[in-house]
Amino acid sequence: MTTVPLTTKKDWTSDQEVRWCPGCGDYSILTAVQMMMPELDVRREDTVFVSGIGCAARFPYYMNTYGMHSIHGRSPAIATGLAVARPDLDVWVVGGDGDMLSIGGNHLIHALRRNVNLTILLFNNQIYGLTKGQYSPTSEQGKVTKSTPMGSLDYPFNPISLALGAEATFVARTHDMDRKHMQEMFRRAHEHKGSAIVEVYQNCNVFNDAAFAALTKRDARDAMLINLEHGKPVRFGVDNERGVVIDNDGAKIVEVANVGEEALYVHDESASSTGQAFALSRLASDRQSPTPVGVFRAVERSEYSEAVSSQLAVANEKNGPGDLNALLHSLPTWEVS
Repeated sequence: MTTVPLTTKKDWTSDQEVRWCPGCGDYSILTAVQMMMPELDVRREDTVFVSGIGCAARFPYYMNTYGMHSIHGRSPAIATGLAVARPDLDVWVVGGDGDMLSIGGNHLIHALRRNVNLTILLFNNQIYGLTKGQYSPTSEQGKVTKSTPMGSLDYPFNPISLALGAEATFVARTHDMDRKHMQEMFRRAHEHKGSAIVEVYQNCNVFNDAAFAALTKRDARDAMLINLEHGKPVRFGVDNERGVVIDNDGAKIVEVANVGEEALYVHDESASSTGQAFALSRLASDRQSPTPVGVFRAVERSEYSEAVSSQLAVANEKNGPGDLNALLHSLPTWEVS
């Protein structure tokens, strides 16, 4: 195996001018990725970023790698084709909550279901930014926007719950105000073999400013962010005074002094069932409630492109090389005069 050349953030940064609104959370996500890439032992020429349409979808322009700014919502499908055809490549998918959960929702859940070897970064700002502030599939009920002047009637998607329901083998959440945590989640997702999705709470300072401020401001994090650590009781708070228990009614927050630490849920990201991870994903009912971050699930399952390659190898051994011309002219065919 050849040695991967040493690189720096500069090597992974393209010559394109970054064109996001000043103050956009996308800047911090981009910087986190560019700073992390030299640590992943991968080559730029073997790395591909695929995006759809939206503010987040400009990401491939700013990475000095191969990339494709594709079609609205279709990035998981396009990336699936690439990962299956070229399993040697390192394929990343970048998109927003509108891009991947609205028109692209079906493509996302099937990429996760199939366990294609993709690292998916879902930027969630709970708004359509590129098209100037319409409500998105993750906007809260009652959200007043240009497209919902009397307030949104829709019940929003929970991206973590959705991913777990699709049987994704790696599911995590982070936010744009903590570079170290972002990089840890991105690195874990990249190391995972199969479909890995990381939801990133990301601020749109123009159309949905401070949407997550109650959770992600530095002075709020200890009290409001529940950090999930594998094998450890789930505790949080300024003095670690609160915790999470899971029972038949789901996950709920308790005072540790009232129940004792032995009653707390010990997080198991490798559990074969999604039940406990799903309960954690439903813990926060709004953006003002304590919210879990970290890895919800990380399990092993057969990876899709490897399974496809195995089938092709068996077919080739059994039937010999395929004949494309014969296939195109096989029955049923007909002539139109």
